Amino acid sequence: METEIELKFFVSPEFSDILREKISDARVLQHSCRDLGNTYFDTPDNWLRNHDIGLRIRRFDDVYIQTVKTAGRVVAGLHQRPEYNADHTSNDPDLTLHPDDIWPDGKTVTELQAELTPLFVTDFNRETWLIAMQDGSQIEVAFDCGVVTAGDLSEDICEVELELKSGQVDALFTLARHISEHGGMRLGNRSKAARGYRLAYQQPIDAVRTLEPVVTSSQDTVEICFIKSLEHALSHWQRHEQIYVEQDNHEALNKIRSSVCFIRQILTVFSSIVPRRASAILRQELKWLEDELRWLLDDDYLNRLLDDKGYALRKLDARKRLVGELKELQAALPTREETLALIDSSRYTALLLDLSRWILTRGWQPFLDDNAQEQIDRPVMDFAVQQLDRSWAELVEAFPPEQVLSKQDYIAQQAHLTRNLYTGMCFAHLFENEECQSFRLPWEDLLDGIDDLRMLQPIEDLKYKLEDSDQHAQLLRWITRQEHSILHAMDQSRFSGFQASPYWRD
Repeated sequence: METEIELKFFVSPEFSDILREKISDARVLQHSCRDLGNTYFDTPDNWLRNHDIGLRIRRFDDVYIQTVKTAGRVVAGLHQRPEYNADHTSNDPDLTLHPDDIWPDGKTVTELQAELTPLFVTDFNRETWLIAMQDGSQIEVAFDCGVVTAGDLSEDICEVELELKSGQVDALFTLARHISEHGGMRLGNRSKAARGYRLAYQQPIDAVRTLEPVVTSSQDTVEICFIKSLEHALSHWQRHEQIYVEQDNHEALNKIRSSVCFIRQILTVFSSIVPRRASAILRQELKWLEDELRWLLDDDYLNRLLDDKGYALRKLDARKRLVGELKELQAALPTREETLALIDSSRYTALLLDLSRWILTRGWQPFLDDNAQEQIDRPVMDFAVQQLDRSWAELVEAFPPEQVLSKQDYIAQQAHLTRNLYTGMCFAHLFENEECQSFRLPWEDLLDGIDDLRMLQPIEDLKYKLEDSDQHAQLLRWITRQEHSILHAMDQSRFSGFQASPYWRD
């Protein structure tokens, strides 16, 4: 058995020239170019796929290699999967070539063998270079260009893969950073096989998902909870990056921004143990990306106001004028082409690579003293209670229940409330789910109320453009009524939130 460790990137066909230029500076031990054909197999009831197992036969020239890949791990674009390879003589699978203990219970090898059928094929040209790194590590760089086909359906392949053949994972990221420094490479968490399975099963394109709480347990250490939280956010980020690229879905883009904000808060939550200097560059780059995507908030507010041609403004005499002005504001926001350029940029890719490397190599470890090491190795529960207590105290200070809060007071605390809810997501699975959700609900409603208040801001900014005094007065009255209604509901949510007993103290 081998463990395949590789980074995958989606590129354009033209990227091959940049790749060759980058590799020309390296020490190349081997170079080859060949056409590869791969047939993937499963049973009619998808038994292998349901057990996260992939079975393929790769052929080139007169050589056949049968490969089984079992469940693995993907962090950013880094794929780690146990892999079993065996020489073969044909394109018909023979499961006896692999150890018996790799197959899950439920079917005998003979039964499984009899049910196998071809699912899809990937045919591509692969040019490879075996690179010797300065630290002695060896990395295979592959440029693949071809097609994946399942029945009458097909999808183009154009990828760069970096596979660690020997040495240190750090070397893999170092070479990736070098190759990607001019942009044009997008980290991919979907393999050729995954794309083939989607075509074969005619699965719909991935849907946008809400960012769910981190799955952790009371048996986890603080460090394991930290890692799980970062990997959870990073996976959410990359899932929605792929959705946005495929669908031009702005909600997916919003999920990327949420993931970035969540990662920043994770680093803050654990900063009492993991020193801030351990993540200084990462935090700087995460803030840069969050700022680059901040316009999405304005886009969301404008979309809501313009929904169904400005239905929300239907009672206003100046509706047509306001809708026109709002559309002009929206047209001035970044375009899809500009957003795709950001995703393809070297700085964006470098951030994902550095964050992935930091997680996989536990890049905070060199910054921990003996006391911090002892704390990070403890079970997570006490740490979670401490962080939730601290977050709750900050929330009470930000939204004092005995005070009347204005629109400006609420809006000023939007980021604070968001961070507080993210803190709870790190530890929610440690506690009773129903109590946790009940406690969070009023605060989530309050955050929605702040969004509703901010949605009115573009309209309020336009009131000075209305020369007609009657229209101007009507708009002011409308804004006042909207704000009053929203603030009343928000006050009720705030009071309800303070009536609930903190679930982590039970």
